[in-house]
Amino acid sequence: MNYEEALSYLEGLNSFGIKLGLSRITRLLELLDLPQERYRTIHVTGTNGKGSVSAMLAGILQRSGIHTGFYSSPHLVSYTERVRVDGQPIREDEFANCLSTIKVYVDQMVGEGEESPTQFEVLTALAFFYFAMHHVEYAVIEVGLGGLLDSTNVITPEVSVITNVTFEHADRCGGTLEGIAHHKAGIIKEGVPVVTAAKGRPLEIIRQTAEEHNADIFVAGEDFGTAFINCDGRTQQLEFNSGLIGVANEPYELHLLGCHQVVNSAVAVMAAQLIHNIDERVNENTIGEALKLVTWPARFERVDRDGQTVIIDGAHNPAGMMALRSSLDQYFPAEQRVLLLGILKDKDIETMLDTLLRPNDTVIVTVPHSERASDPMELAKKVAPHVQHVEAVPDNAEALERAMELANKEKLMIMAGSLYLVGGERQLLLERKG
Repeated sequence: MNYEEALSYLEGLNSFGIKLGLSRITRLLELLDLPQERYRTIHVTGTNGKGSVSAMLAGILQRSGIHTGFYSSPHLVSYTERVRVDGQPIREDEFANCLSTIKVYVDQMVGEGEESPTQFEVLTALAFFYFAMHHVEYAVIEVGLGGLLDSTNVITPEVSVITNVTFEHADRCGGTLEGIAHHKAGIIKEGVPVVTAAKGRPLEIIRQTAEEHNADIFVAGEDFGTAFINCDGRTQQLEFNSGLIGVANEPYELHLLGCHQVVNSAVAVMAAQLIHNIDERVNENTIGEALKLVTWPARFERVDRDGQTVIIDGAHNPAGMMALRSSLDQYFPAEQRVLLLGILKDKDIETMLDTLLRPNDTVIVTVPHSERASDPMELAKKVAPHVQHVEAVPDNAEALERAMELANKEKLMIMAGSLYLVGGERQLLLERKG
């Protein structure tokens, strides 16, 4: 099949929806001769920050001269973004060829009376298979949803990372914060060290699970941490500390902006220090060099176009909105703001709006590319009590132009609310002249 046919095939798999469980992916990987066992891995989950931490870790491994795979989700524009080797996305023809191979085994499973793997399970198998084809040494694997029953949870990593735990996807992860924490802790394996920035009751559950699996646990704020020193608007100056491993005031620069990235980078540095124990190619120099260069699109990303500063952030839940608001207040406290928003209807919209918006904000509401998108007129009605001005512009391109017009190079413009929105809007922005 070619790439267009591959996309059509994946779209067909969407009819099976989201089905948590490991039986289908386990069988599919057995038919592929267990590709995930041919390289070392780092497994990353968490409610927020898992993508950023994964990108940092992949960058650190790559900068250390290690042949590195990176599997993430969702994508912003193309499925090929999800599967990378040494920073390069899989080519469209390679994607189609790998999917053609995997489809043979999916058809075999169905022919034998087994359930068809879901879209995400097929994509996960594709990533594992592609990494094995390219003989990567390490792969950073980001969890799709939860952890315990996520299709990535068939690996035994060198380090398990749980960034944080807040209330999201409760309908699929136990219905409570404790249930969500149990699902995140489900990636913990026997004897595999755990690095986390979780707090409160979720941290208690993660500690208990680590103890049950004889896994050492390293907790942000207790065993390690990073101090904010300064920011020039494009790069943060930070210092890492861990008395536990004898590191004091180790300075580094982080190319990613955002208050939340201070903690995220601490988690990544701690995980990298643990990898150093088994691979000396990872060291303080390569860690520092990588963090100074690392990028992760649409995570408090600053883009300047034709004199207009735009912050692009895929904040899609209350915790993400809190991180976005805190970062805006710290780095751009005085600027007036024009926000381009699109939010999925199954999110806690009221809490997200309460958290993000200020009374003097201007908001343009548009539609994310998802069947779960909230109606722009209904969303505009919910936004209206919070701000001085709101407009609903369903077409994404027209919404971008209207937001740029209202910002007029004088106000800060922000895109947020859903990765299904900001991916496309970011692409439109980058294609603008200027």
